[in-house]
Amino acid sequence: MTTSDVRGLERLEHAVLDDNIPLATALRQCLMLAGYAQHRQLRGWALKELEGYPAADELPPYRQVPAALEIEADLYLPGQIVRGNTQRISSGQLPRPARDRGIGESAPIRQGVKELEALVALGNRTLRLSPPGSAEYALLMTQEQHQLGNDASTITSLHWDVSVASIAGVLDHIRTHLTQFVAEVRASMPAGQQNPNPSQIESAAQQALNITGGDGSTFHIVAPTAKADRGATASANVNEPTPPTPQPWWHRTSVIWSAVAAVAAVAAVIATVVVSK
Repeated sequence: MTTSDVRGLERLEHAVLDDNIPLATALRQCLMLAGYAQHRQLRGWALKELEGYPAADELPPYRQVPAALEIEADLYLPGQIVRGNTQRISSGQLPRPARDRGIGESAPIRQGVKELEALVALGNRTLRLSPPGSAEYALLMTQEQHQLGNDASTITSLHWDVSVASIAGVLDHIRTHLTQFVAEVRASMPAGQQNPNPSQIESAAQQALNITGGDGSTFHIVAPTAKADRGATASANVNEPTPPTPQPWWHRTSVIWSAVAAVAAVAAVIATVVVSK
């Protein structure tokens, strides 16, 4: 390979600067550019953004988004059954196994960019993501309530409520990182140079993406699809790596459930659309 063999920068630049060009297209251009530069780590990053991050992989910070924790419950009241009553909870009200797993008020976004672009295009305002093990945690929370003598509710779902604007923000972060990468490459090229060389690609990847090791060392950037009709709430399951520190068991109180029962008569039933990948 000669220093002029790295091609495709101009096509990548065009793709990242045109918002009408899908981000997936820009990432494929980056994938090809990394191939010409023989930069394994840059290829790996672009491929994960395209295909999604496996459950065992650490996510870049921009793929962890704020998310409210919610439960959905069926309430058995005198003379009526209220199904699908939704209530927000704090992380302190989760069962211990969920807290031990690190589930809290942020959601991992592991899907590839094509899936994320499709979710944003649906026009929904929110997206429901189910943590791994959510069915088991819902059962544990129901059992806890029954042990406290509250037999009037059955928890049917535990999920994150994620703003679709946050998903759009993930996509914007990726496009901005790609734009910064192109800018760093351009800044390293002297006047008259037509194509970057591998060392310039390596330097730009490190500056813009925190990716190092074009020689093969690990890189440092540190996917079910949900679908819903327009205006509805989409749902999906999320695989998440097992992380940190347990916290104390949720407060043994029935206050929240008393509040749910008090407003059950006027609570709206939220219809969750069945997810198909």
